[in-house]
Formats: sequence, C-alpha cells, structure tokens
Amino acid sequence: MLTGLAAMVAVLAHRAEPFLRARIVDGLEKRFHARVELDSFHLSLGNGLQGRWGVWAEGKGLRIWLPAKSTESAATGTADQVKPLIHLAEFRFHAPLRYEAGKTVPISVVLLQGLDVDMPPRSHVEDGSPRAEKSTTGDERGAALLRFAVDSIVCEGAHLTLETSNPAKQPTEIAIAHFKLTPIRPGEAAHPSDESTAAELWTQAMGFEAELTNPRPTGTIHTTGSFGPWNAADPGESPLAGDYRFEHADLSDFKGIAGILSSAGHFEGTLRDLTVDGETDTPDFQLRPFDHALPLHTTFHARVDGTNGDTWLEPVDATLRHSHFTAQGQIVRVVEESGGVQQSKGHDIALKVNVDRGRIEDFLLLATRSGDPLLTGAVAVKAALHIPPGAEPVHKRMSLDGSFVLDRALFGSAKIQDRITELSTRGLGEPKEAKKVDAASVDSRMEGDFQMADGVVTLPSLTYSVPGATIQLKGTYGVEGGALDFAGTAKMEATVSQMVGGWKGLLLSPLDRYFKKDGAGTEVPIHINGTREKPEFGIDLGRIKLSESR
Repeated sequence: MLTGLAAMVAVLAHRAEPFLRARIVDGLEKRFHARVELDSFHLSLGNGLQGRWGVWAEGKGLRIWLPAKSTESAATGTADQVKPLIHLAEFRFHAPLRYEAGKTVPISVVLLQGLDVDMPPRSHVEDGSPRAEKSTTGDERGAALLRFAVDSIVCEGAHLTLETSNPAKQPTEIAIAHFKLTPIRPGEAAHPSDESTAAELWTQAMGFEAELTNPRPTGTIHTTGSFGPWNAADPGESPLAGDYRFEHADLSDFKGIAGILSSAGHFEGTLRDLTVDGETDTPDFQLRPFDHALPLHTTFHARVDGTNGDTWLEPVDATLRHSHFTAQGQIVRVVEESGGVQQSKGHDIALKVNVDRGRIEDFLLLATRSGDPLLTGAVAVKAALHIPPGAEPVHKRMSLDGSFVLDRALFGSAKIQDRITELSTRGLGEPKEAKKVDAASVDSRMEGDFQMADGVVTLPSLTYSVPGATIQLKGTYGVEGGALDFAGTAKMEATVSQMVGGWKGLLLSPLDRYFKKDGAGTEVPIHINGTREKPEFGIDLGRIKLSESR
C-alpha cells in the first residue's frame, strides 16, 4: 500500500515538474522584470533536513539577466551575448508532502550552490528601465496556485563581481565562502510569516550572515546585517548595512609594507556606494625592506566605491607607537592595458597628513635598518604624501612635501650630539662647561621644510636652535643608506675669544671683529657629511668670509 502510494506521488511529482518549473521562471521574471532561464527542474521524494518525509525540489542552471531596457543586447533579444546578472549552478529545497489549497507551503531552508553575481556599473543602467515593485498585485497573488513561506536561504560558494564603468580600472572580485539570508519585517525578528513567498524575499530587507575572503589584503571577513529591498532596475543601488570583523589580513600583499591587520566596524549605503566607520589594529606594522615592527592603531570614516574598491578617507585617526596623527585623502586602484589585457598595477595613495603629537623616532625607525634612529624628539608635521603603484620598495616610490617642528631634538649619533652640545656651551661663552653638560638637558628646536623623493629626504631650509647658537642648514639624507650631505652656517652669541676662553681666547680677541656678522658674536660655515653611523662634522674654512665691521 505504502509502496504504491509512494509510486503514485512520484508520478504526480514528475508530471508537476514542467508546471512548477514554468511557475518559478514566470515568478522570477515578474519579480526581477528580467529574462530568466532555468535549465532543469526535478522533484523527488525523501527526508528533509529535519527528518520529515516530503518532496525535494532541485533546479540547475538558473540565469537572470538585467531588466530588458538595461542592456543593448536585451533590447535586441540577444541576452546570451552578455553576462547574466545572476548565475546559479544549483538550488534545492524540501517541502512537506501535505498541501492545502490556498495555504502557504512552509520551506525551512533553500540551499544554493555556485552562485555568481555580476553587478553592472551605474552607467549601464538606463533611466527608462522598469523598477521593481515592492509587492505583487492582487491579480498576481490570486493567480499563484502555490505559495511558499521561506525561513532562510543558505548559499555555499558564491562569487560577486562589481563591474566598473571606468575602462582604466578592473572590476572588484569578492569570493564568499557562505552566507545566509532571512526575511526582516519592522518590529519583528528575522523570521518569515505566512504571508511570505520565495519571490517576496527580494522585495523586502533581508537579514544576512556571511563569511568572505577579501582579495587584497588577503583575510577573512565575517559580517552580519541587512540587505535590500532588491533594486531590479539597478542592483548596485540595493541598500546594504551591517557590521563586520576582518581578521588576519596580511599587509605584505601590498608592495613595501607588512604586518597582520585586524579590523572591525559598521557599514551602510548601497552595494555600489558604502560609508564605513571602523578601527584597525596592526601590532607589527613594517616598511619593507626595513624590519622594524611598530604597533599601529587607527579609527576611520571612509567612503568606498564597491565597483573598484576606491576609498576616500575622511579622515583616519591613527597612533603609531607613541605618535598621534590624522590622514585624509584617497586610495585608488590603477590599471594598465598591455596587449589588449588589463592588469592591475596596484594602488595610488594620496593623503594629507597632520602629525599633531608625535615622536620623530617612531617614524624614522620604520625606515631605518639599525636600531638607532637619526633623531629623537617631539615632532609636529604637516605634509602631503603620495605613493604611486610600482615594483620598487615603498620608500623609493614615496614622495613627501611638507614642514615640521621638532622640539627637544637629540641626534642618535653621540658624535654629532656631543659636537652640538659643545657648540651650545661655547656659543654661550662657557667653554669650560663643554664637557660637563648633559646632552639631554640641552633645550633644542629644529624646524623647516622638507621633501622626499626616490628614497632621499631633501631639506632646503633647516634651522636648528640651541642655547647660545643657531644653525642653519640645507642638504639631503638618504633613507636607506643613511648618507648625510648638509652645509650651512652656525651663529653663536659669543665671540671667537669668548668661545675659546682662557689665555688662548685672549690671544684671539683681535679676530672677534672679523667673525661678527648680522648681530651674531660669531658666524662660521659648517658641514655634516658621512653617514648616520659615521658622521663627519666640521667647519668649512674655505667658505669663511671675514667681516670688516669694527
């Protein structure tokens, strides 16, 4: 008896397959206002996920194109010449065997596998495209012989492509390991009611949970939130909001930097235009090829173009070890075409940076091979930073243009600092104190403009002040090798004789008038050459121009 009943149900299910397949295609076409194709649809008997006997429905090869007026090929009836908006390899769901006319059929979960979504740029969507309605009309509801209430949609293995209208940029590719969608209604939890239909899931906001792999930097993103309602005419304008957690992101995917980043935050907007607020932690941030790892923490507000990943930072609030700074600007992807094939060259970074509470050693350590930075002290900086894409290390590609003020400046080289300290005490006319003064106690200030290009820092105007002396320099500093090449003048309050002191100073007193200049007791030309590890500091006798003042 049971065998015969099962056989009869199987025959009825087989005969119902063409009808149900047509109803699925028709319902999706009305919902998306688009062309829909379904290669196959099959019904079979079996236990569901909860062990209940019923009917398994399985479809393969589902394709949905954009609305008819959204692409030229659709208008000419050649939709197969363009990528479908949605391509689904397979879907499955289980329905109870019992059915009552006029009542919804409860579906606990719809399983999807192999989902590809190709999101077109805004420029491919015309104003005349039909808009998706928020709900079906009364006639359409009455015509539906079967209605379903769906608890959730679960997908394993999805791929999202966000196309761009800019021919110089590549689309963004996002691999989604799995996600889950559930209906949401105002004042209710994410759970369906008897009035839900499978098609209506696309006309309301849906709750989602997802895990996806970020392409660059490589890492796993866990996210929850709400999506929809679906905008059939322009899917990229479909609303999206939620929270994310980004883990184990490897910054070495980008040339010139390294470290493992984690991030968490909130996003909202549309698939194409998102606003993101969040924070990041990178305990081991590094510049390559240097290997000094420093902790970097940021909070940020950003706008993100999902079609190409371009990001506008408005702004970033950051702390690098002991230094606080803000940055505002953009990070955009650059693509070049070679032999008709577009290839990503990397990202172009342009930022305005303001260091309001910084330590100069924190920044210099990032670009120093040795453990000792060239300088230490409290620094304030305003600069424009530009890092174009390229194969060279980041310190070679980086350019900077700005100004700085450095207080309590101390040179990392004891040799240089001892000479500066001696210059200060002698400039005050206290030569006997030169060997007694602690270098760290010397109140100093350094300020000037600077530029950086091709790994070389250029200082066209640098003023270094210590008690009793003011040093004005211009020159260059090589980031990688530490090469020093500076020349300028040192102006002391004391005269030559006062600087030397004792009986030697008395003998030199006739020379005082020749070295006095512009109100300074002594002015002499100086130079700093050599390298950071082996500096050479001295007076340029050949550049001395004796004053004739009396």
